[in-house]
Amino acid sequence: MKYILLSIFIFSNILFTAEVEITGLKNKNPERVLYIGNSYLYYNDSLHNHVRRMLEEFYTNEIDRSNYKLVTISGSRLWHHNIDYPIKHKNLGAKKPFQLVIFQGGSGETDTVSEREIFADTAKDVIKTIQKSGAEAALYMIHAYVEPHKNANPGMIKDIKKMYIDVANENNVLVIPVGIAFENAYTAKPDIELHKSFDGSHPSLLGTYLAACVVFASITHQTPLNMKYNYYDQISNADIAFLQEVAHKTVEDFYSIEL
Repeated sequence: MKYILLSIFIFSNILFTAEVEITGLKNKNPERVLYIGNSYLYYNDSLHNHVRRMLEEFYTNEIDRSNYKLVTISGSRLWHHNIDYPIKHKNLGAKKPFQLVIFQGGSGETDTVSEREIFADTAKDVIKTIQKSGAEAALYMIHAYVEPHKNANPGMIKDIKKMYIDVANENNVLVIPVGIAFENAYTAKPDIELHKSFDGSHPSLLGTYLAACVVFASITHQTPLNMKYNYYDQISNADIAFLQEVAHKTVEDFYSIEL
């Protein structure tokens, strides 16, 4: 399996890492984090909860949950969110200003040129607002559809990669390569189920765990390998090892760094 993964990441490195300009956060130990998005984040007990538990294992201290927040709108595109409200931490019951804001777009925002332009314009304004508050911004690269979704197609991930990388580079912010990790996992192990089988869109528990590992590694530049967190024994040791390896290799490859 490691040889298969290695060949995947060598290929991916040739195609994509040269495009990425920002490879890490200034603060690689954020504890006050806000996530903004849609159901891709809140499925399966919410991505932010999984990442927080991973960070607590790494930090060896418990994070104040009042400063670790998620704001989502089901089926939303980025422009549906009013960033001015949640960025004011007291509006969400947070005790201190956020250090990092991770946000995503909707799954349909890569469909057309006009949709991609709207996303780019909105992201620029969102990033300015985040940075004005004193926080860093990071883009969460979503995953592509798979069957049985009616719009599943091999080209979707290419559009996602380009849109998120271009917007991140234009605004000098980090992009977190979750969508690429999904593709790498499916290439190495086609039978793994990272999506809900009923729609081919939303992440399964394994998909959310993989995404959490990628977020953890991307913001801390620490490897997820050998992390003990397994969502209260709900994920098998074999799946944990595989997903951690995919996340580790994807992040190293995408940013051209060594974890």
